[in-house]
Amino acid sequence: MLEKIIETKICEHCNKNFSITEEDSNFYNKISPKIKWEKFHLPLPKLCPDCRQQRRLSFMNYMSLYKSVCDWCGNNIVSRFNPDGWINVYCNKCWASDGNDYLKYWINIDFNKSIFEQISYLIKVTPFQNLSGSLSNIKNNSIYTNHTADIHNCYMVFEADFVDDCMYGRWLRKSNNLIDCLNCTASEFCYECVDSNSLYNCFYVINSTSCNNSHYLKDCHWCSNCIWCIGLTNKSYYVFNKEVSKDEYKKIEKKITDTKFKDKIIVEFEKLQKENNTNEKYIINSENCSYDYIFNSKNCINSYDITWCEDLRYCTEVNYSTDSMDINSYWSHSEHMYEWAWVWRYSRNLYFCAIIWKWEDLFYCIDVKKSKNCFACVNLKEKEYCILNKQYSKEEYFDLIPKIINYMIKIWEWWEFFPGSISPFWYNETIANEYYKLKKEEAIKQNYKWSDYIAPLPKVDNIIPASKLPEDIKDIPDDILNRAIKCSVTNKPFRILKQELNFYRKHNLTIPKKHPDQRHLDRLALRNPRKTLW
Repeated sequence: MLEKIIETKICEHCNKNFSITEEDSNFYNKISPKIKWEKFHLPLPKLCPDCRQQRRLSFMNYMSLYKSVCDWCGNNIVSRFNPDGWINVYCNKCWASDGNDYLKYWINIDFNKSIFEQISYLIKVTPFQNLSGSLSNIKNNSIYTNHTADIHNCYMVFEADFVDDCMYGRWLRKSNNLIDCLNCTASEFCYECVDSNSLYNCFYVINSTSCNNSHYLKDCHWCSNCIWCIGLTNKSYYVFNKEVSKDEYKKIEKKITDTKFKDKIIVEFEKLQKENNTNEKYIINSENCSYDYIFNSKNCINSYDITWCEDLRYCTEVNYSTDSMDINSYWSHSEHMYEWAWVWRYSRNLYFCAIIWKWEDLFYCIDVKKSKNCFACVNLKEKEYCILNKQYSKEEYFDLIPKIINYMIKIWEWWEFFPGSISPFWYNETIANEYYKLKKEEAIKQNYKWSDYIAPLPKVDNIIPASKLPEDIKDIPDDILNRAIKCSVTNKPFRILKQELNFYRKHNLTIPKKHPDQRHLDRLALRNPRKTLW
């Protein structure tokens, strides 16, 4: 699907050429905001799609958690903010307390200073929630989680909702008893599964749906009792894409955890993958869509991880939404948004925002919840007609906003997302560093922040190298819970938790030899790359 190119520009950040299509231009015109009957046009971007995405992702930290202290009540907490930083952090309970009014941090608009400089001041003085998630997480035994809702008994789970008894996962929905899974929905009792849904009792399964009691599948659908299969539909008792008897299947299944046996079949399985050309791109039940992992959608261009959406451009991780451009991570039922990062449900008319929950008609806001008609605000909840955290009347607000926008146009800040230099997070702890890996010197040169903070290692009496672990789970003693395992790749120590050990024993799985962070990176590597989409 070729679109008419109307202009080729040089990115002001990476100096690479990128194209503006006629459809891009039409979209900017379509979503340009109107204030008091005056339309403020969004001009063509100065940065390429990759650099725009990198900048937004530098405001998103899902998975880096730290032990900290609430700056209000003094209790120990788990926080998404590095202790090495300057952010004031309240526990979720204190942050939501009626006793805290974040309007007290207000400042008057100064037309002699950068608007971003004034927003940066509010980032430094207003308290942030320690985690982005439901207040019930602590009560539901899910303290070590972030960007979650409606979860129970979960540990190190991120970007998830309606999940129970899950560990070490991201992008999980309506599931339970998952460990080391990425982007899985409506599944149960699964391990190391990626981009799959409606699985039951499955292990090492990728890009598959409605499968059960199976191991090592890729691009399989409605299959059961299959091992080392690729591209099958509605099959049972298959091994290496060949049908076997139930007795033969059971014999092979018992040998799955045998290391010597696994080593012998690796070559054969790789050969099978080459012989079966599965989808290079995953665009399913969709019309006029481009890039990857798009399902049940229409007119979604250069987008990635999209489900049930229409009329999106340059977006990632969006569900049930329409008429939006340059957005990352939205959880459903929203429309008319441009240049923002991580937004919750039921929102509309958002421009240049980060970490927003249930809102509308917001501009340049960060960590604002259940609010509307706010401009350049930080850490507000349930407010309206505010600018730089100062309350105005409706009339005052709509008189002042056009003046601010025109001033931002004059100083070349209107239409630009926040610069990475004012992010409340360090670059090396954000999602940006997953997809746009930088060294410290490179990040600083690109005006991002970097932290050298290293969290204290857990105190354990005994650290065992991963290579010394018994292969058979039956040979793993209970004492493993009191030890740390040295990662076979990074040498970083990690622990096995009781809930985790019980899962491995129940499903006859070997103890992992890699640190959870490394396992997550390995799962990401199984997906088609997101960088350089365009």
